[in-house]
Amino acid sequence: METVGGCRSGAVKQLNVGGKLFALEASSLSLSLSLDSPSPSPSFVDRDPALLSAVLSAIRSPYSAAPAFPAGLLLDEAHFYGLHAQLLAALSPPPLRGFSASLASTLSPHSEPFPTALAPHHDGSLCLAHGAGQVTYYSPALDHLATFRTHLHSVTSLRQLPPTLAVLGSSSAPGLHVYDFLEGRHVATLQWSDPTDLRVGKAKVIAIAARPPADGADKNSPILATFECPHRENCILAVDPVTLKPTLEIGRQSGSGAKSSVPDRVVHLQELGLVFASSVSVGAFGYSGYMRLWDIRSGSVVWETSEPGGTGRSSRFGDPFADADVDVKQLTLYKVCSKSGDVAAADLRCLGNDPWVYMSSGPRGSGGGHGSVLHCFKSQAFVSRKDGLEVWSRLEEWGCDTGNLAEQTVTKQKPNSEAISERSFRSCYMDTEEDAKRGMIQMMEGGGDRLFVTREDMQGVEVWESSRLAGALSLS
Repeated sequence: METVGGCRSGAVKQLNVGGKLFALEASSLSLSLSLDSPSPSPSFVDRDPALLSAVLSAIRSPYSAAPAFPAGLLLDEAHFYGLHAQLLAALSPPPLRGFSASLASTLSPHSEPFPTALAPHHDGSLCLAHGAGQVTYYSPALDHLATFRTHLHSVTSLRQLPPTLAVLGSSSAPGLHVYDFLEGRHVATLQWSDPTDLRVGKAKVIAIAARPPADGADKNSPILATFECPHRENCILAVDPVTLKPTLEIGRQSGSGAKSSVPDRVVHLQELGLVFASSVSVGAFGYSGYMRLWDIRSGSVVWETSEPGGTGRSSRFGDPFADADVDVKQLTLYKVCSKSGDVAAADLRCLGNDPWVYMSSGPRGSGGGHGSVLHCFKSQAFVSRKDGLEVWSRLEEWGCDTGNLAEQTVTKQKPNSEAISERSFRSCYMDTEEDAKRGMIQMMEGGGDRLFVTREDMQGVEVWESSRLAGALSLS
């Protein structure tokens, strides 16, 4: 008789699965199985006992050899018995740590495999936009579950909205669109409109932010989308995730200059009641861009900086940022400099006129910052350059207040000595020199305990995971 490992504290229920006896904790079983009337003989279940044996084996020994059956098949079987969560945890990779991560696999859609947008979920699943408006969904075990074609020529922004919805936009067609990615069904379309301004129309979505409840966000946390009209009028629109109706317009701008162009990155800082937005453009004279923090309640700007020059100018004039992102958990703002490639960090609780602390790269560190991509995930900052993929980790927490950010930035400017310092961080390169030769990284997104990476002019998506042996101790 087989038992599920580690489940000996509750009442045990015996099952006869296809002629083989199993003992499972009753509290872990599905409702239909656990409510069977008590009987001295085991309850009979007409299913394949080999599948249940494989499920229990994977739960007992999560880091052993690969299961004998496809992960998707085992997850379906585990769902019947109420063991889905335990099996998913066993099949998931270890916690993502940049210093121990490596390329684990590559996902490549069967048709038109050039990615245009990524949308991982907290459970490790992935929605991938590719080709001419196609979207493919991979399960948390990275099994291919569905592919469908949207009505758009190209999907350039994409986010998952639990349980089975994908929110997407295109730089070539107006509107924010919602699809059911398992059924391939169009659910809704939302347009930015203003009855008082007839110029506002046919606005395209440039960037989307949507935080699922399991990420620490409230279930009613709004979807944030940046819209841009043909004449460059733009705004950030907050959308109710249930009704899919607009609720608030934030940061409307004319788009007439670099400092009022549409944000190409937006992050909801729900704990602070703020929205982070940034825009970066590159031309013959290099990079230019801005970062802003908006109060989501009043719609006012709490803090902003423009590079090169402008309010809150950087002490490194002439080395403007190429990309920026926010570590939501550690309340840290990161940027990568376009010329030097150096990474800078600023504590969101201690912002001032020039809050940046600059860190130089490690041994390679000669690739500069042109074309760099920066992504914050799992309290780490992943930075791509021409010479490789680097990860920065925070070593210690500092004693800044966590009160109202708007009040602190206006009335409680704090010196850098009380905030973070270069000694607060460490860095290392995740990839080898051979990895870097595959091409410049174009997109990076984290989900579950995986980092999904795409490269310019390359098919498919790289999946980076930490080694299961990274924390092993030597017994010699």
